[in-house]
Amino acid sequence: MSQQQPERPQEPINYGDIFSGKGELAEKTVAPKDVAMMQKAGNSVIGQTQKGVVDASMQFATSKNESSGLVGRERVSADSGVYIKETESPRKRVISEYFGKEIVGRYSQGDSFASDTDSTSEHCGGITIGEALEATALTAGKKPVEWSDAAAIQAAEVRATGRTSIMPGGVAAAAQSAATLNARATRDEDKTKLGAILANATAKLPADKPATRKDAEGVMGAEMRNDPNLTTHPAGVAASVAAAARLNQSHK
Repeated sequence: MSQQQPERPQEPINYGDIFSGKGELAEKTVAPKDVAMMQKAGNSVIGQTQKGVVDASMQFATSKNESSGLVGRERVSADSGVYIKETESPRKRVISEYFGKEIVGRYSQGDSFASDTDSTSEHCGGITIGEALEATALTAGKKPVEWSDAAAIQAAEVRATGRTSIMPGGVAAAAQSAATLNARATRDEDKTKLGAILANATAKLPADKPATRKDAEGVMGAEMRNDPNLTTHPAGVAASVAAAARLNQSHK
């Protein structure tokens, strides 16, 4: 029988929850148009959308805010402009992300989680693993379920529930079934998507817990090990759990 999770007051995730700055931007709510501007800036500067820590956290936060009805799709908070600056040295390429004059992230290309935003704490009592899975349904809902996704979902379910085996009828079992069927399908339109598997994930878990850094590392490892290129999807399960853990850590 599923345990009913205690309700927490719905509060928007602000930029102060994502990065360590204390300026005017820190009090503003992360909004959908901000993510779009950051992605556009990445395309214009480097020719491809950057997949940095701030991007992952912003995608998670805006999905959470929008799904909770706390922000509209057309909302813009970063009205002072968004841009990305890159500098190169003999050893590494450094990417800096700015909102106006305020830097919100800096990392080396190729780094997965190195960033100025990597602080730690809980938002509204802690964003749970189940909520992170539900956020993935929004950020990567149209992605066909693959073995790497199924492995990441299984790792997330195990960490959320404390069980070591897959639960019949749970999200991990559904993901594995979908990955098996998708591997046989020849057309993407015939494949089961992540959104269908992860919608209402919290209701499908018999227990849940706030995401931690250790949870994020475990989920990331599972996703990478089962990906042919040993990578994770930039808006997938591992990215969402990592973003949730980072937001939780930043409020401890």
